[in-house]
Amino acid sequence: MNDRLTVRRVRTQFVALLCSAGLACGAALVAAATIETRGALVLDGVPAHSAGVESLDRWLVGRSATFQDFMSDGSVLVTTRFADAEQVHRIAMPRGAREQLTFDNDPVAGAGAAPVGTRFVFARDRGGNENAQLYLSDVESRQTRMLTDGRSRHGNVVWSRDGQYIAFQSNARDGTHQDVYVRELEADSARLLVASQGQTWSPLDWSPDGRQLLIQNYVSIGEAWLAIVDVASGAIRPLQLTTDAKIRTGIGSAKFSADGRGIWFSADAGGEFRELRFLDLDTGRTRSLTAGVPWDVDDVTVGADGHYLAYVTNVDGYDRLTVYDLGAARAVPLVGLPDGLVTNLRFDRSGTKLGLSIESSRAPRDVWTYDITRHEATRWTFSETGTIDPASFVAAQVVRYPSWDRVDRQPRLVPALVYRPGPNAPRTARGKQPVLIDIHGGPEGQSRPGYSAFTQYLVNEMGYVVIQPNVRGSTGYGRTYSNLDNGLLREDAVRDIGSLLVWIAAQPGFDVDHVVVTGGSYGGYMSLATMVQYGDRLRGGIDVVGISNFVTFLNNTSSYRRDLRRAEYGDERDPKMNAFLQRISPLARARAIRKPLLVVQGLNDPRVPANESAQMVAAVRANGTEVWYLAAKDEGHGFRKKGNRDFYLKTVATFLERMRGD
Repeated sequence: MNDRLTVRRVRTQFVALLCSAGLACGAALVAAATIETRGALVLDGVPAHSAGVESLDRWLVGRSATFQDFMSDGSVLVTTRFADAEQVHRIAMPRGAREQLTFDNDPVAGAGAAPVGTRFVFARDRGGNENAQLYLSDVESRQTRMLTDGRSRHGNVVWSRDGQYIAFQSNARDGTHQDVYVRELEADSARLLVASQGQTWSPLDWSPDGRQLLIQNYVSIGEAWLAIVDVASGAIRPLQLTTDAKIRTGIGSAKFSADGRGIWFSADAGGEFRELRFLDLDTGRTRSLTAGVPWDVDDVTVGADGHYLAYVTNVDGYDRLTVYDLGAARAVPLVGLPDGLVTNLRFDRSGTKLGLSIESSRAPRDVWTYDITRHEATRWTFSETGTIDPASFVAAQVVRYPSWDRVDRQPRLVPALVYRPGPNAPRTARGKQPVLIDIHGGPEGQSRPGYSAFTQYLVNEMGYVVIQPNVRGSTGYGRTYSNLDNGLLREDAVRDIGSLLVWIAAQPGFDVDHVVVTGGSYGGYMSLATMVQYGDRLRGGIDVVGISNFVTFLNNTSSYRRDLRRAEYGDERDPKMNAFLQRISPLARARAIRKPLLVVQGLNDPRVPANESAQMVAAVRANGTEVWYLAAKDEGHGFRKKGNRDFYLKTVATFLERMRGD
């Protein structure tokens, strides 16, 4: 009886969403007739999973581990999952047991340890709403208390060097503006330090003496500003990073030098790529450590003693780690570390040991340390891949295909990652390999060769070629390339997918009659737009938390994100831009979508609200087109809980099996 009431209530809610999306309520009732619930999941028109995808379970039982920080005693904090959601664990020694420190149904977003003592701060939201709260926990006492208001959005925590204060970003003042707060941990509340006036401020680092805070005003991927704020008075000192104050600069990361007299930062400074630079606070002069390197420096960290500096360079999607001896003015040879994507760089308190996470397309993320003085790499975790032999994993191949326009009289080349099935992988009835085009979000993002058990499953067991294009607008390939889709150029990125379809058709062994497109967030828009413009070349499409109408999206996305998105997509308040955004939105051209569509949405999504999916589902169903709609009541911008995610991936696999023709 309770299940029937739940289904009836959910059906009513979904019908309301569909009606509000513009579909006649009578049609909505018919469309919603197949709605059922499974826990927090809502299935609207989603068939039972194919028996053939049950083998996916053995691919999804694995886990990964992410380095978070060093504790003062030399142990490390990591996030990993043993139940449904990632939690904080402590590991006392390499290969040691993972001691769980946090316990909840919702995953922990990140954690940072106090420079001294046994305390750490972690962040966690509820149901994917991204209103993360900050919690202070003590490893010894096992006591945890909330530091924030329980309702607003908080993040970007940085510790003072003495472990007595934290600084963080929050919109607690009015729910919209992103301000900087400082909290003495023994005090009853936080103090507003920097009140934004429409900007997005966040703390980056404390000065060594604890008197100043390095902060950033983030406008867009290509424009950010640094400043130093006096913690006692709140006085702000803007930093000029170039000789021309009017130059817009994209900033990757920034840290105080060990003596507090300068700033190490990565920025493009009006050029093509983000260089690692040093700003002398006394003279105002800057110098570059990586001048002439045609790739972005993405991350930088500095040892507390000032002897070493570490940074990561994004080389064609792959990471290159450099440890630099500032005294000797030379790079330190690194031995024993595997190649892969490097994240979460942090020095220990001595400044001679570096903590990091490493993953690759053939290996899950694991925790490593590197002792610089001993030239010794140490692996702390050995993440499991279940019963799957890692030797079967397929490595990503970087290709470049010609697009529709030219540069210096030559076709512009679009980079992409390609995962190709082996000779024994399944094929279509035509004896060829089906293709899945997987488009990243952002668009200020980049598909990179990280580990995905699901991608490996698609390649190895379903025989799909998986292609992840970095269309124009992607980061990692220079400032010019990332700006090629701005404003009125938005559909030029969609044309890059049209060029990809031409390239696919020319590849021997690829089944041009069995191509599916997928994407999440902005990639969801790209997937829908591809179905609109190139639907005759597709078998079907998958839209995950995607934008269906830029105007309704900008009107309904969380207020603290709206101006940031306007900087990228255009300001819908301008009549000319409004008309353009309406015209290119997939919702306005939904009649063109005649191939099967799977839509996935978290109902708590603060970024792309659920109505973006609901209105698209309604419009496409009005064509008589088959639409599967999977939603989760306890998820936001993507599915993070293992149970939900496993069901979602099995649904995708079932859809792809059908698109393959099985």
